[in-house]
Amino acid sequence: MKWITRERPKIDRIACPWLIKRFIDKEAEIIYAPFDQVKPTAKKLKAIPFDVPDVEYTHYKDECTFDYFIKKHELGDPALKTLAAIVRGADTDRHDLATQASGLWAISAGLAFNFTNDQDLLEKGMLIYDALYSWAKYLQKERHTQNPTEHLLIEILEKYIKEQKRSRKTPAWAKEIKDLIQDQIDTNLTLKELSKDLNIHPAYLSREFSKYFDNLSFGDYIRKQRIEKAIAYLNNAAYSLTKIAYLTGFSDQSHFTRIFKKHTGKSPSEYRRILKK
Repeated sequence: MKWITRERPKIDRIACPWLIKRFIDKEAEIIYAPFDQVKPTAKKLKAIPFDVPDVEYTHYKDECTFDYFIKKHELGDPALKTLAAIVRGADTDRHDLATQASGLWAISAGLAFNFTNDQDLLEKGMLIYDALYSWAKYLQKERHTQNPTEHLLIEILEKYIKEQKRSRKTPAWAKEIKDLIQDQIDTNLTLKELSKDLNIHPAYLSREFSKYFDNLSFGDYIRKQRIEKAIAYLNNAAYSLTKIAYLTGFSDQSHFTRIFKKHTGKSPSEYRRILKK
């Protein structure tokens, strides 16, 4: 039988001919024609039109022509249902329907760009869908990294990355910052001031800071240091909460209480009672 559709195919108009020739009509002749010539040519050649408006084999609601072929011809192969979701996702820009949909779109678009002759394009596309069908039928549970050699390579890579992280030397500026923070924890120390003292651009310092300070931003690290110092002071009953707030660089006792509770889950006075116990 003859089957006809629009010229310059990409997804549905390659997937459907593949489905026809592999499962419905092995001797099928696929014809591509300009959009406005599909129906007149179908009538002239006694061909079955598909993937054009107002014909039987076309899109219905959110499903594409490939879906209709499967339903119409009662093709119950589970692999074809898997393939249908991929085709539908790629053909309707719903890449969320199947993880493979975006890949199919990329390959199809590239194929159409490389081949300007529609029959050549169909010939190459048949290979793509043969491969995709084989994956859907036999290989869905396979993984690229399943053999021992590939696992070994991944383990070596992961080990190398961990060793690189461990061996990464702390730069001199990071060591100097730690000293400066310890010396000036009770002041309103800023990253801009530190960058001036160290002669390092503030943008670079801001970007690199967390790598050497417990994955914390400058502000979070300062607050962490102040809270740790405050806890040390809480052990000494001679220091009032007001004095501790002053010594650890907080603007007032209420600010100190709020930040302390946020970090520890308890107010300074509650924390002090626990320490006494």
